[in-house]
Amino acid sequence: MTTDTLSLYIHFPWCVKKCPYCDFNSHELKSELDENTYTKVLIKDLENDLAIHNPNKPIGTIFMGGGTPSLFSGTAMGQLLRQLGERLDFAPDIEVTMEVNPGAVEHDRFETYLQAGINRLSFGAQSFNDSQLKALGRIHKSRNISGAVTAARRAGYQNFNIDLMYGLPGQSVNEALNDCQQAIDLSPPHLSLYQLTIEPNTLFDKYPPILPPGETSEQIQNRLICLTQENEYLRYEVSAYSKPGYQSQHNLNYWEFGDYLGIGAGAHSKLNIDGVIKRIWKQKHPANYMKSLRNSVDVANSKVVPTSELLFEFAMNALRLTNGFHLSSATKATGLSRADILTGLDNAINQNWVHYDPINDRIKCTTFGYRFLDEILVNLLPD
Repeated sequence: MTTDTLSLYIHFPWCVKKCPYCDFNSHELKSELDENTYTKVLIKDLENDLAIHNPNKPIGTIFMGGGTPSLFSGTAMGQLLRQLGERLDFAPDIEVTMEVNPGAVEHDRFETYLQAGINRLSFGAQSFNDSQLKALGRIHKSRNISGAVTAARRAGYQNFNIDLMYGLPGQSVNEALNDCQQAIDLSPPHLSLYQLTIEPNTLFDKYPPILPPGETSEQIQNRLICLTQENEYLRYEVSAYSKPGYQSQHNLNYWEFGDYLGIGAGAHSKLNIDGVIKRIWKQKHPANYMKSLRNSVDVANSKVVPTSELLFEFAMNALRLTNGFHLSSATKATGLSRADILTGLDNAINQNWVHYDPINDRIKCTTFGYRFLDEILVNLLPD
């Protein structure tokens, strides 16, 4: 991704079952899925955005998230991408990713997804332990993961990610390593390894499970980093590991503070418009979102990010990258001066949480500093 391209996020808000840890805008599907209606309102949503903001950049990446986008058929996805292509300029090497729940997709759909133009998949595996999958509220079994990956490869997919979680209820170090090894055995070009956290307004928040103590989770993370390195996965972001050439371009755009449009119920956008950074978010509830768009009612809210919050917004993303960021990219993305950025991070540098390399003019989090990322960011917020 470059500053000359734009990303597009498309939110699909329905799932078969709401997971107890999930704080995303997802809703259990209570009736038959109306693919046609939702596709139409997505296009209407995009047309409204283009009329107002007119970003006038080619689309470098598309990410279909949820919820469970794989509840939608390949035919519906093909129709959607064709209509998007009529209204947007797709880059020749566009990356189009769809999240896949291994328990909510028919394996013969992979061919139609690929034909539709979806060239990257992200499998929400979370664990290869059936007891853990049950505790996490997942609807799939471990065998469904390998079955889905095998079917996707047979259909022609070469680029895909496997999502795993660690620090699960009662999980030992060896159990976490076994999960990761089983994922590695499937040879995914990309791995995402997330520590389970209890988010507000989730079922786990109301009924908290007993998670491993902090020292165990830290030991798990350290061992996972070693295991991925041994298998030639490059850790390029706190939770992201890839084989050479398979970094997630869409997520890199987020982490590098690039611009993106978001369509769909509850989707978010971030745009730099003539040096002013604006965040936009859409109406969350699917039924209200669709009704509003059908009745030509605006579904978007927006705010301009004040200058006092720009360094926080930038660092919240860029400090997650293991290589950090070049100061020139920070000044270009935020409009702040080099002096403002260095002054803002002065305390974190003194604490050895952040390292400044004056020769290469780069800033990055130290290995020690990743433990204090929240503290670093809080210090960047205005009083």
